[in-house]
Amino acid sequence: MNDKMKPALIGGVALGILSAIPLVGALNICCCAWAILGGLLAANMYIKSSPTPARPADGAVVGVLAGVIGAAVYIIVGLPLGIMAGNATLGLMGSVVGMAGPEAAEAFRQQAAIMQGQSVGQQLIASIPMALIGAVMLVIFATVGGLIGVSVFEKRKDGGAGMPPPPPSFGGQPGGSYTSPGAGGFGAGA
Repeated sequence: MNDKMKPALIGGVALGILSAIPLVGALNICCCAWAILGGLLAANMYIKSSPTPARPADGAVVGVLAGVIGAAVYIIVGLPLGIMAGNATLGLMGSVVGMAGPEAAEAFRQQAAIMQGQSVGQQLIASIPMALIGAVMLVIFATVGGLIGVSVFEKRKDGGAGMPPPPPSFGGQPGGSYTSPGAGGFGAGA
């Protein structure tokens, strides 16, 4: 298994399940919180298992993979759960919308009555476009979470790759310095 797949699988399943649970998934309304946390989790796990320091590109890749896996879980698990829990969710949302005012509550009740009158097949077909939009958003924000994860969790420095060699010592002698006697430096002969 690819070294990025295990962290992506765990982060993706976590974000997909948390996004699919009807009332818990509502937290995604707040800046796609589950998607970002899934990307962060995947990046953190990748960093802990990587022998070399992770780069931002590694975080983006593991975030995209987690987002794709999470989106698949979200669609496969979330659509049926959303349809099964539809009436309970509508009732809860109706009470929240009722606090906004009587006009908003009446408009919501009318829309809820239309939705409750639909068959399961009609509800499924009506839910697919929103589920696909949600899946795309999960991928985007899991990628952001992977990028943030690398910048937050990667504490190791790059192993000195690309640094030039140190300059030769003064006087041409290996190990010589400016102050060692006999090196011909500034401290010699004093």
